[in-house]
Amino acid sequence: MHRGGTGVETRRRTATHPAAPPPHAAPTPGVPDAGPQQWHRGMTLVATISLFIGTRAAWTTAMASSPPVAAVISVCYASILVCAVLSLLVRGSRSLIRVDALVLITAVTLVSCGYLLDHAGTDEGVLTAQAAREILHGHRVYGQPWPWLFSTPRVGITKTMSGGADYTYGYPPLTALLAAPVYAVLHSTAAATLVPTVALLASTVLLWFLLPAPWRSAATAVCLGFGILPHYAYSGYPAITALALLVPVVVRWPSTGAGGRLGARGVLRAACLGAACAAQQLAWFLAPFLLIGLYAVRRGELGPRRALAVTIRYTAAAALAWSAVNAYFAAQGFSAWLNGILLPLEQKAILHGQGVMGISYYFTAGSSRLDYYSYGSQLLLLGLLAATLLSVRRLGPALTVLPWIAFYLATRSQDGYFLMMTPLWLAAAATVPSAAFAHAWQPRLPRLTGRRAKEIVAAGALAPALACVVIAAASPPPLRMSLTPHFARHGARVGVTAIDVRAVNTTGTALEPHFASRTGQGASNWWTIASGPAMLAPHTAAEYRVEPARGFRAMPGGHGPGTYLIAVTGTPMTITSAHIPTATSAAGT
Repeated sequence: MHRGGTGVETRRRTATHPAAPPPHAAPTPGVPDAGPQQWHRGMTLVATISLFIGTRAAWTTAMASSPPVAAVISVCYASILVCAVLSLLVRGSRSLIRVDALVLITAVTLVSCGYLLDHAGTDEGVLTAQAAREILHGHRVYGQPWPWLFSTPRVGITKTMSGGADYTYGYPPLTALLAAPVYAVLHSTAAATLVPTVALLASTVLLWFLLPAPWRSAATAVCLGFGILPHYAYSGYPAITALALLVPVVVRWPSTGAGGRLGARGVLRAACLGAACAAQQLAWFLAPFLLIGLYAVRRGELGPRRALAVTIRYTAAAALAWSAVNAYFAAQGFSAWLNGILLPLEQKAILHGQGVMGISYYFTAGSSRLDYYSYGSQLLLLGLLAATLLSVRRLGPALTVLPWIAFYLATRSQDGYFLMMTPLWLAAAATVPSAAFAHAWQPRLPRLTGRRAKEIVAAGALAPALACVVIAAASPPPLRMSLTPHFARHGARVGVTAIDVRAVNTTGTALEPHFASRTGQGASNWWTIASGPAMLAPHTAAEYRVEPARGFRAMPGGHGPGTYLIAVTGTPMTITSAHIPTATSAAGT
């Protein structure tokens, strides 16, 4: 029995039921508008609901400081309600697209109001503003410490495991270059926060137009509606500038170089990739995955020589754009510039984040081999690259997500490394289907055939990273510390004025400990070592007296996890934690 029926029956059905247009095709003039898909309505409604997040807090702030802004936010509330109703009631696809556009306009308005209310910036914004000022005056940007920028509590500081902090500009220069002409007008940090805010809004609008119609409101929600990325932009994060430049790179990226010609569009994509790498270091991690994927897709179409030629031209165009942005600063002082843009990778910043480093920071007494978390992160990145090369047909659709997995193993693994690039995940999901990799090239391994064998090889490439994490997490702390705190009362607060520490170095390496305290996540400013040796020899004990910043550290009340004294070293990277007894428990002993 032939399931398709006879040719006559097929022709009759075709005549009676003409072929439906592609699901994302533009409406044809004169043809009645088909009703929208239900999941398109759902996307629009979810995006509309996401606009509520943070809007009440912005309205409350505006009512106290800028009532006209509060009035605009109130109008946005009405727009949200109207969009919610229309998303469920409109009958045509074109009408629902108009609702999507209204949701986007409402989101842009809310983000603009948010910038007017909060544009002072955090440490990233303040550093970028100072860099813009130095550019305007023809001064050097890299290698110049600016400690006075961190004199207010709002401006955080990145402390290093060697007991210091970074006061220099540690990002590629593009965002500061873009902020310089704005700074010439505003003369404040608002210039450095305006650039990423405008970049976020522009990239959202661009992504909205580039995505298929049913996905557009998802772009509004991810970029603006949930409120996460706008706050990074208000803070002045250069990574938002990089994100904006990566949007046109990622959308339909497997089509780059199709037929063996980059064309104007391919060159523009390459230039955007190079500019993104000149804006913030996160783009560096995506670039090799894109190049591997591009070569594999083009080789499946064109063969090895032409695919390599396309990939080289793409890489050269990206490198030229990157070099054009960096040339002036490299000429000013090559060593300072190079150290500056590599700083986040080499600074050995104090532990922070939600990744596996928390095992040694939050849940155990420490580790004498923290460096192995960094080794594991690097090996995982290399392993993911190898896995992508071996199985690009399987992993290609997730290529924009894979680079950020490596940060989960790093000693700095805060969620910002994942969150700030999530619009790229959406762009790939909507425009890069699995079918784009159906004929992509994958290397053949000698004596290993079949999908199962490649999976085993890929798992083997990832195994060293796991081994490094196990070593770091299982290693005991390098010091045994016993604490004797000295308490005092300041008004209604009880706190510590000093702690006597007996520390025993259990390792065979001389250690230079630096002390701080933590309650929950994060760490305080460095405590002063009032007495005790700077260097603790192997297998020896020493007595320290350490004092908190400003001579007093308030102790939290209640039944929380309490406060810990941490001792860290930079080379090798180690951490030891010891619970600080409360005044009551200390009196009881």
